[in-house]
Amino acid sequence: MAPRQVSDTRVIDAPAAEIFELLADPAKHPLIDGSGTVLSARGTGSRRLKLGDKFGMDMKMGRQYKILNTVVEFEENRLIAWRHFYGHRWRWQLRDLGDGRTEVTETFDWSTARIGFLLELVKFPGKNLKSIRATLDRLQQRFAG
Repeated sequence: MAPRQVSDTRVIDAPAAEIFELLADPAKHPLIDGSGTVLSARGTGSRRLKLGDKFGMDMKMGRQYKILNTVVEFEENRLIAWRHFYGHRWRWQLRDLGDGRTEVTETFDWSTARIGFLLELVKFPGKNLKSIRATLDRLQQRFAG
């Protein structure tokens, strides 16, 4: 069986803690989103996520919609992942390289999705890989210079 996840990795010129702060604040997700689908966090202002937290996002894919996510994996400055209501996950893994740079991997994992076959049918994994690459590019640019 083929892997049921896609991911890409970049080395970012910033400490893991700085990158993690951005990822753990849903209000900042639109700043780095490469898919063009993340409009804004629901609710008011910034807040820092932790394991088990739920957070809503205003999205647009063709038309606008709202989505609720739950943080299902969390290790301070190393790992954060959230699950959509259908069970697929967005995961961020950070590896501090010890010189002010961090290896960042973003993964779309549909191995836990209730509708994984539908995601494959509509070619979401390939589309999401392109978005992951664009997001990592934006993250890299955000911390450049």
